[in-house]
Amino acid sequence: MISEAMYALGAKKSCIRELFEYGMRQSAVVGAENVYDFSIGNPSIPAPQKVKDAFVRLLTERDSLEIHGYTPAAGRMDAREAIAEGLNRRYNVCIRPQNIFFTCGAAPALVALIRALAVDGAEILAIAPYFPEYRPFVESNGMRFTIVPADTDAFQISFSALEAQLTPHTQAVIVNSPNNPSGVVYTEETLRRLGAILKRKSREYGHFIYIIADEPYRELAYDGVKVPFIPSVYPDTVVCYSFSKSLSLPGERIGYICVPDCAAESQKLFTAVAGAARTIGHVCAPSLLQLVAAEAVQAGACPDLEAYDRNRVMLYEALTSYGYQCVKPTGAFYMFVKAPDGDAAAFSELAKGENLLIVPGGDFGCPEFFRISTCVAPEMIERSLSVFKRLIESIN
Repeated sequence: MISEAMYALGAKKSCIRELFEYGMRQSAVVGAENVYDFSIGNPSIPAPQKVKDAFVRLLTERDSLEIHGYTPAAGRMDAREAIAEGLNRRYNVCIRPQNIFFTCGAAPALVALIRALAVDGAEILAIAPYFPEYRPFVESNGMRFTIVPADTDAFQISFSALEAQLTPHTQAVIVNSPNNPSGVVYTEETLRRLGAILKRKSREYGHFIYIIADEPYRELAYDGVKVPFIPSVYPDTVVCYSFSKSLSLPGERIGYICVPDCAAESQKLFTAVAGAARTIGHVCAPSLLQLVAAEAVQAGACPDLEAYDRNRVMLYEALTSYGYQCVKPTGAFYMFVKAPDGDAAAFSELAKGENLLIVPGGDFGCPEFFRISTCVAPEMIERSLSVFKRLIESIN
């Protein structure tokens, strides 16, 4: 027999992936230059030169058996040391290599951490708008997935809505900043208010409530905005990080979990994460990529954000001038735009008829908004602007 729950999950593709695949099929019909695909967050700038150099050096100078062989489940100690040292240097914290567990990107990190917190009757909160995959990550581990309604004015956190959703069963709150899909960075003030509420509720409920910091976009910030390191604001925080976006390596699948010593029951939680990772088939993260990530951090490799910034400004200025409503993104490479008629699913279908592919926000918890990925070719943006303008004029 086959699991009906897993069949249903496999049969319903991500709305993002469905649009992306539609775009590829449509490009074969009408030509790629006539499809304006803003669906998927696939980095559009090359990996930094320091990353390329690290690959070449490791492949040519290091022993093949070493760089392609098994590592301990948590990763090579020298690579874990490099990650810890990089965090300490950057954020003035005290992370040890023993706090780092390498994973195949942020998604398996999140699943392992959520699974480690999956006690009977537990729930995980996510703040809308949120990455749609959080729901299956949580629910497939037998936990309740609870949505905190969005603050659609600024896309920070609606604290009254948050408090209304917290219960004695709350194990953790997922915080994604810079945010996918809004591109907003949570301010330090927002995070401190969140931490104060969780600290008070932890005392009231008699158990710790963690923040799960999902941070694949941590290095992508604009206009001089600083992205706070959340464990420095709220100690009971566990970080799930990926190099996919910062180093333009989404297909290589390398990231880590950081369980800092300041987090409640940190050693027990780290061990539970290792056990949870084991149950989902984790053996070790790719050994070559552990070394590449370590060398990149040591060399200070960082993304060249000029192209993303240019796209962000071009789209924001054009769309708002046409009458679209959008909070200006200061991080990641997305914009979250209010549908002119308030129904993003219908507007997305209308746009699809013009080969303009934008993601409706229902699966993000905000059905009146749609997401635009700004990690695209600027020439495509320029060709698409007349379509955006024509669509809003047709409604207004």
